[in-house]
Amino acid sequence: MIETIFFGIVVFLCMLAVFDLVVGVSNDAVNFVNSAIGAKVASFKTIIAIAAVGVFAGAAMSNGMMDVARHGIFTPQYFTFYEVICIFLAVMVTDVILLDVFNTLGMPTSTTVSMVFELLGGAFALALVKMVAGATDTAGQPLGLGDLLNTDKALSVIIAIFMSVAVAFIFGALVMWLSRLVFTFVKPQNRSVKTILFSAVSATAILWFLLIKGLKGSTLMTPQLAQWIADDAGLIILGCMAVMTVVMTLLALVGVNLLKIVVLMGTFALAMAFAGNDLVNFVGVPLSGLDAFMDFCAHGNSDPHGFMMLSLQQSAQTPMVYLMIAGLVMVLALIFSKKAQNVVKTSVDLSRQDEGDEMFGSSRVARTLVRTSSRIASTVNRWMPMSVKNAIDKRFNTEQMTLEEGAAFDMVRAAVNLVLAGLLVALGTTYKLPLSTTYVTFMVAMGASLADRAWSRESAVFRITGVISVIGGWLITAAVAFSLCMIVSALMYYGSYVAMLISIIIAVALLVRSNIRYGRKAEKENDSLFTAILHTRDKQAIWQMLCEHIRLGNAARLRFVIDCYYSATDALLSEYYSPLRRGTNLIDEERKALKRQRRREIVSMRKLDSLTVLERNTWYFLGINSCQQMLYGLKRINDPIREHVGNNFPTVGAAYRERFVEMRDRVVAIYERTLGMLQTGDFTDAETLRDDSRALQRQLSTERKHMLDIIQNSNDNPNTALLTIHILQESQELIGCLRHMIRGMNKFAGAEN
Repeated sequence: MIETIFFGIVVFLCMLAVFDLVVGVSNDAVNFVNSAIGAKVASFKTIIAIAAVGVFAGAAMSNGMMDVARHGIFTPQYFTFYEVICIFLAVMVTDVILLDVFNTLGMPTSTTVSMVFELLGGAFALALVKMVAGATDTAGQPLGLGDLLNTDKALSVIIAIFMSVAVAFIFGALVMWLSRLVFTFVKPQNRSVKTILFSAVSATAILWFLLIKGLKGSTLMTPQLAQWIADDAGLIILGCMAVMTVVMTLLALVGVNLLKIVVLMGTFALAMAFAGNDLVNFVGVPLSGLDAFMDFCAHGNSDPHGFMMLSLQQSAQTPMVYLMIAGLVMVLALIFSKKAQNVVKTSVDLSRQDEGDEMFGSSRVARTLVRTSSRIASTVNRWMPMSVKNAIDKRFNTEQMTLEEGAAFDMVRAAVNLVLAGLLVALGTTYKLPLSTTYVTFMVAMGASLADRAWSRESAVFRITGVISVIGGWLITAAVAFSLCMIVSALMYYGSYVAMLISIIIAVALLVRSNIRYGRKAEKENDSLFTAILHTRDKQAIWQMLCEHIRLGNAARLRFVIDCYYSATDALLSEYYSPLRRGTNLIDEERKALKRQRRREIVSMRKLDSLTVLERNTWYFLGINSCQQMLYGLKRINDPIREHVGNNFPTVGAAYRERFVEMRDRVVAIYERTLGMLQTGDFTDAETLRDDSRALQRQLSTERKHMLDIIQNSNDNPNTALLTIHILQESQELIGCLRHMIRGMNKFAGAEN
């Protein structure tokens, strides 16, 4: 019976390992595909295919050793089988939920940090339990934290966080600045000497990265080979450089784009290194649990609370079949995961050369940094000789830039991102510094984009906020992983099998709920029109698409206003609280959606002629600001109704319920007519609609005065009556906003024609 229960737990651990592989790859996909996708060096399918081959190759060659999970964080010889299972199950439950939350938010995080701190948190909780219970070693000496835990690994990860963030950003900015001085923004000549040398150096760096990082710990890296690489490193690098120079020269002569080759090589190398080294982050804990279970079945005598895990002190070789299955799961996740594309979008958007839809708002820290940096830059400019300044500005003339269709930056920056990230990770490995590939690749990309003058004064605040948010997410990962796993481990230990079962159910439920919510969010935020505008250069086509974007966006706002207004007033009449609580959240979300729409449309206008924009922006802002006022009006309607119904005050009296409903329906009807006009794009009846709206405003004013007379001559609850009058007054404001929006859209559409 005991074996059956633990067998079920181990099976669930393996199932969670599959989920962990999926969400882990989704999260870390940004490491190895963002540069290739951002520079559009090939089609998305081609880039993913190359990355998939790298992932599968790295997984197949990984030896699968998971010393961190087995004995890197805690000393298993002092822990029982039951305690180890509590730790491992808590780690997997916490890890899947934590990574899935970060992926849903589109924020890169570190699988290494999450796993290490989850193990540390779970082991810390049970170490405290053992110390309180008076656990001793074989000699009878009391065990302390130093005996039960190994904190060196966690400390090295913490140091690596700060090192990789700072070093990668600084070197990314410096190397990119120097590279741009050499290449400028003019598309490099494929057969030029500097392009061939740059490509040869980059390819050599990538090959060295593969030797040091990609094959480290793999079945191909024998002790003899590792020693040869260490002894003859300089000779190997010079030989690779000579060979790559010849190869790149030949490729240039036959017309192959050298920078594309470099970027695709870098993509493959990082993908291979990721799978070969980070695979253990996803499957190490479940496989360690499986080994512990097999040892327990063989020698445990059905006593999970007394059988000590001495076997986990030894390193285990993972069977090849497990590695192949894990590699296949990772490849499928990379190909089909929508969340992987979302995380990639975060990194690419923050390093984009031109302006676009900024994903993040502004923060006080970002604004302070921008102002301080601007003052420093102004001071440097005043003291810099004019000749030097002019020479540098000439090299950084972005007007000469020609990007691939739909690219966020050019291939020079993509190559710098990949090559420098690979070199820094290889350098850290050489000196036994556990640099995270997530941290290095992201911060190199941010530093390179800063040096490339991609952060203009109008986008710098938003992008710095984004970078701070991502870095903050990394730091939060460690604290949350430690705390959450510590709590879950303690609950499992004291709650026994019941707590384990509940934790499993909660983990599955949260995963299902998260995926459903993410699907709805992704569908709602999908904006193919704006994407098409960003990738189009024909100003007439941009104008046509912009008009459609504004029309459909405002139509969506009207649809929301109709539904929310009707729902709130209906909830008042039926005394139903739930729609009002939901309405408060929906209004806040809709205001954010309107803010995104406005930002996207302003960015789109910048792609038009300034004269065209000056002629039309007055009417645009009249329409979009009217939509904003409608949402404020909805909030002023929904909140008082929510308070009224929540306090269980009396509903609308029979004396004016029918008239109230009639006026409410008239408001909805005029909004429906306007919605139909926006959906069809036919503004022929725009003035008629404005006249009818003006008439309805007068009717609402008359009705409001009529209800005041009714209140004075009735014994109905004054709070309800005053609320009804307030709703009518706000309904007048909604109609006024509608009139302004119709006028703005009509003028805007008239300008279009």
